[in-house]
This record gives sequence, structure tokens and C-alpha cells, in this order.
Amino acid sequence: MLLEVSGLETFYGASQALFGVELSVGEGEVVALMGRNGMGKTTTISSILGLVRGRAGTIRLGGKAISGMSAHRIARLGIGLVPEGRRCFPNLTVRENLVAAARKGDWTLERVNALFPRLSERRDQYANTLSGGEQQMLAIGRALMTNPKLLILDEATEGLAPVIRQDIWAAIRKLKSEGQSILVVDKTLSELLPVADRAFVLEKGQTVWSGKPADLTSELQDRYLGV
Repeated sequence: MLLEVSGLETFYGASQALFGVELSVGEGEVVALMGRNGMGKTTTISSILGLVRGRAGTIRLGGKAISGMSAHRIARLGIGLVPEGRRCFPNLTVRENLVAAARKGDWTLERVNALFPRLSERRDQYANTLSGGEQQMLAIGRALMTNPKLLILDEATEGLAPVIRQDIWAAIRKLKSEGQSILVVDKTLSELLPVADRAFVLEKGQTVWSGKPADLTSELQDRYLGV
């Protein structure tokens, strides 16, 4: 497995947020991390990235234990994050945002521009002048420019117009076809489940279901994902 999370427990002060989360992503897999709001998805991602420290459990990337490492060391080991809310550098141009994060590898400016032609068209615009959808494309492109082993997408299509969401999902499908390992959080099950190889569902900070998307019945969806 590329990423293995086992028995993860995370606290915010005295308040426990995760209660033994189990999660894994294999090489070339797209894995969906699902659950209602407030069930621990973002805390799980933050724990993997070292942004918050788990108190118990293990996190391994490529077989190497990364629990307790600083966030910048974990990033350098090959995890690229597309955070919720995009968080592009507003006063840098599109091109500057991309090259600021660049590391040597297969992903180059040319390849990112081929994936998202709009970024090439707007390469000299400041990020804060882009639409929300264009900023999301930029956030994904910036993460890819780090040439990650694992790409994490946190709510990649939230708040975007339908036509832009389709562009993002098309890009995710293309990345999958090229063998990119991806962990993705998203609420649009109609788009998420067909692209995912496996899925994990969190409830109250625990992994309550895992398996193939085809096995996530409507009853299970209502129980764990319904409003």
C-alpha cells in the first residue's frame, strides 16, 4: 500500500476527534473518503499531513512511518494537497503560483497547461482575478507541480458551477488513467463513486464502512451519508 493509516486517534486539546480511523490507498488507486459534515474527514487529512498530531495509531507512506513528522517533511516525501477553499496565492500570477511549488518530475508547466488549458490562457493573471473554478484548477495544478506520489483532494468541486465540476471530474478521471494515486473527499456521490476504486466512510471519528463503491448500497448511503 502507498498510504496506510491504522488505529489513528487525534485530539484537539482535551477533545478527541478521531477514534481509531483505518484507511489505505494503493498505488494507482482512487480512494474516496466520505462522511457527513463534522465526522472527521478533514481531521483525518490534517493528521496524515502532520498539520495536527495523532496521539495513537500509525501512518505510513510507502512503508515509511510518518507519524509525528513535521508537515513540510511529509510534503517532501510525496503528498500533494488540494485544500478545501483552494487557497491560491492571491497576489501571484497563475504561472507564479505553479512554479512556486514546482519539484522535478513528470509534471511540468506544459503538462499542467495541457490538463487545464484555461490556466495557459490566464497565465499572467493574478490568482485573485480568477473565477472559483479557475482557482480550483490552479490549486490542483499547483499540487501536481510538486510531483506527488499521493494527491489529496479535499472537497474539490464544492461550490462550483456544474460545467466546471464536470471539467474537474474529467481531469480526475484522466489522472486516474495515468496511474496517479488519489485520496478524494467529495459530497457528489454520482460523480465520486464511479471514479473510485474503494471507499471509506467515517462517522463520529471512526471508520464505519469500507469496500468497493458498488457495495455501498442505498441503505448504507442513507445511514451514513444522508442529510
